[in-house]
Amino acid sequence: MTEAGEKALLPAGLQDLLAPDAAHEAATVDRLLATCVAFGYERVKPPLMEFEETLLAGAGSAVAQQSFRLMDPVSQRMMVLRADITPQVARIAATRLRNAPRPLRLCYGGQVLRVRGSQLRPERQVSQAGVEIIGAAEPEADAEVVVLAAEALAAVGVGKLSADLNQPTLVGAVAEGLGFAAIDVAALRATLDRKDAAAVSALAGRHSGLFLDLLRAAGPAEQSLAALGRLELPEAARAELATLERVARLVQAAAPSLTLTIDPVEHRGFEYQTGVSFTLFARDVRGELGRGGRYLADCLDGSAEPATGFTLYMDSICRALPLPARPRRLYLPYGTPAAAARALRGEGWITVAALAPVEDARGAARRLACSHVWRDGKPEQLPEQTGD
Repeated sequence: MTEAGEKALLPAGLQDLLAPDAAHEAATVDRLLATCVAFGYERVKPPLMEFEETLLAGAGSAVAQQSFRLMDPVSQRMMVLRADITPQVARIAATRLRNAPRPLRLCYGGQVLRVRGSQLRPERQVSQAGVEIIGAAEPEADAEVVVLAAEALAAVGVGKLSADLNQPTLVGAVAEGLGFAAIDVAALRATLDRKDAAAVSALAGRHSGLFLDLLRAAGPAEQSLAALGRLELPEAARAELATLERVARLVQAAAPSLTLTIDPVEHRGFEYQTGVSFTLFARDVRGELGRGGRYLADCLDGSAEPATGFTLYMDSICRALPLPARPRRLYLPYGTPAAAARALRGEGWITVAALAPVEDARGAARRLACSHVWRDGKPEQLPEQTGD
């Protein structure tokens, strides 16, 4: 490898986003958040770094192992590069907006950086957009964020959407109601996440039938709710199930075209969730489009507020969308009056001005990826170039 090639290398999981992809992503974020604003959410912009003890408190502890740390040379305190924006929004709610009326609806867009990627998502720097409702415990809030996520994705052109509802606390409620020790609950959750029926049977013993029924209940919402309704569950688990069903019915009523499925035992990726959670997919698109769910927003004084929200992953979303039509780029020969150029931009043209006289204006326009050239006081479209 040449010295120049060596200098151009980037760390694993990091990449340059070039034109037109960078502009496409930025415009998509703006359109997603415009839908959120229309639902009453107000945009906030947290910093890239915060002090370790603040950012990794409460819900932030779930991403502690994924966070880069560095010493702040000013304060001599440890700082963290954010690996998730949700804990920052919770911190804003607990401090700067602690006296704002509840429920508090906030939205955001920005970059996060993680120590390592995964097999399905090797990227370590990821663009996110999302919302949080803080101070609302009602199932209606859970349903609102599911419906909002679907409407925002539909507004940018993502079709054939589905939402998989989960209740990460259900398995724990069932196991604790049956007298399982905490260590056994953790092991049982892990085997259910792997969908390993044999291991579930071995761990659950005489209660294996119930947990296998929970495992088999995953599927389309109507079938899943019917199967779950037939199970004999401990009282706390019945309450969890009632909330899940309430949220599912509210989502179905508000977004009847959204494909809704339920996986009552899924826990992976929802470790800090405390209630109904969900994952968003689109047919024929690799990877998740986003995730969300209920959690407790740390108030930094030992208390916490009920909260729910979602995070959308812009890399997956942009893969689900076609690139926008090529923009109208107009080449302006050297000496074109500034007033004319300004008027053309006002009409929606992207103007590319020559910085020196050239003999072949059409050739220069093609070289600079322009679709038109300014000639005799008007835009002239360049003929499409064809291959040999």
